[in-house]
Formats: sequence, structure tokens, C-alpha cells
Amino acid sequence: MAELSARIETFPLRRHFTISRGTKTETVVVTAMLAEGGFVGRGECGPNARYGETPESVLADIRAMAPAVGSGMDREALHEAMPAGAARNAIDCALWDLEAKRSGTPVWQLAGLAEPEPIVTAFTLSIDTPEAMAAQAAENADRPLLKLKLSGEGDLARVQAIRAAAPECRLIVDANEAWQPGEYDRLVPELDGLGVALIEQPFPAGEDAPLADRPRPVPVCADESFSDCSSLAALAGRYDAVNIKLDKAGGLTEALAAARAARAAGLDVMVGCMVATSLAMAPAMLVAQFASLADLDGPLLLSRDRDPGLTVSGSTIAPAPRALWG
Repeated sequence: MAELSARIETFPLRRHFTISRGTKTETVVVTAMLAEGGFVGRGECGPNARYGETPESVLADIRAMAPAVGSGMDREALHEAMPAGAARNAIDCALWDLEAKRSGTPVWQLAGLAEPEPIVTAFTLSIDTPEAMAAQAAENADRPLLKLKLSGEGDLARVQAIRAAAPECRLIVDANEAWQPGEYDRLVPELDGLGVALIEQPFPAGEDAPLADRPRPVPVCADESFSDCSSLAALAGRYDAVNIKLDKAGGLTEALAAARAARAAGLDVMVGCMVATSLAMAPAMLVAQFASLADLDGPLLLSRDRDPGLTVSGSTIAPAPRALWG
């Protein structure tokens, strides 16, 4: 009989991290452990207040599933028993990891995937003054892809300063639902001229219908407007891509299905993350094999990671060692 447990863990950040909804100096994750027959599978999730989650609520949700998981609940039954979200993600990834450890077969083979290859991740610059963000960009100008957190007022000056400081980098901008239609109309032609490659979630989820009536010279990616496969139908005509995060999708199982479904619907795929450790990034690396863009820099923002963690060279992440996950 498998034994499911969980704990809350805190990891300090290298520097403060700010998006349109607030600032943090540490990240709090919840780790699920599933033990059976001398093997332990692990899964990590990042509770998100945007979706009504707290570390304590996610911990309670995971622990509530212990009897069912202990009695043999599989990933398909888990999907039916729990809504998409961080708690289901942690359990789903722990189930995959336990199966891989018990069978001696890596998750990518269990899932019928090709052997994963290294991926290039974006590196995220949190919101600050144009001068401070330009300084961050200059420090990271050798990275191929930078992601800029924006907030509305002053955003054009921020992007202009960053482009001047890092002229060769591809740029993604992430408004985190902070823009209004007038700001979009004003900013997008300027961002197009600055060579921005992608705009994430300009409008609040549920208020993004105006995107259907507006030109999108820079592709627009759904983040908060997209969670799992059930979200896809509402995105038609409004978005060009989706940002798949395991914490939103509720696990690797649904994230892989969402990646395939998005591609079939003609949408590009980005894989993203919460600020979390290498344990959370490891399963996301498998989804990243379907993606044109990856934003899995969570461990790069930490002052302390898991040991062992992912191996990162510059912005290139190697597939996870099996001692970490999978």
C-alpha cells in the first residue's frame, strides 16, 4: 500500500521578484511524497493566490487524497477525483516518479515520448524602473531569450531601455493581465518595432474578448486564460499560443494532453512555471519538448535549489537526472 505525505518548503530568492500582482523575496512550494516498496516518488507544486490557493490549502488537499491514493488510485482516477491545480499536479508527478522508480523505466518512456533533449529557457526580469530593468538586462545580455514582467504604466520605457541594453536578445513581454484595450492599441505597434517576439496575457482572463477584434502583429499567448484542455475552445480567434504550466493543468498527464490538443488546434505552445525548484521543472522539461518557447527559469531565480538539481549551462537546461525525478 502506497503512503502519500506532503510538506511545505520555503526557498529564498536571489533577488526580489515583482510582477503586476506583487513582490516576493522567497518562494513557498508544497512537495508530495509517495512511498511504496522502498521507493519514493516526488512531485512539487507552487500554490498560486491568483487561483485561490495557499500553501496550507494545497497541503490539506494533498493529504485528503492519501486514503484513495494509498488504495491504488491511478493517474486517470486522480484526474476525475480532483480539479486541475497545484495539489493535483504534485500528486500526479509523484505517481509518475514512483512508477519510474519501481519499474526502472524513465518517465519519458512510460509516457511514450522521445528521449528528451536540452532546452533553452527564457530568463525573467521582474518589474522595476526602466533603469533597473535595463541593468538586469545588461547583466544577462548573453542569454538568447529574456522575459520581461510588465504592469501597464511605463511599460514602453521599460522595453525600450531593455532593448537598448540587450540588443541581440529575443524578448517576451508578460503583462500578467495588467493592460486595458487602449494600452494594447498604443503599445503593440511600438513593441512590434522593438522586435518583441511574444506578448503574454495582456488583458484579464474573462475580459479578453477584445483580442478577437484587434490585429496581433506580435503573437499573443494565453496564460491566465488557459489552464487545461477544457480552456482551448474559448481561445479561438483571440490567441496565437498557450502557456502550459503543470500547476494550472494539474499535472504532467494533463499538460501533455494539453500540448497535443493545442498543437492540433493550431496554437503554438509555450511551457512555463511558477518560481520553484528543479523538482518542479523536471516534469515540465518533458512538456517543453512540444514547445517553441520555454520559461523554466525558476531554479535560476533561487539562492538555493534541490540537490541534485537540474544542470543549467547559461540558459540551456539538460534533462533531469533520474536521482532528481523521473
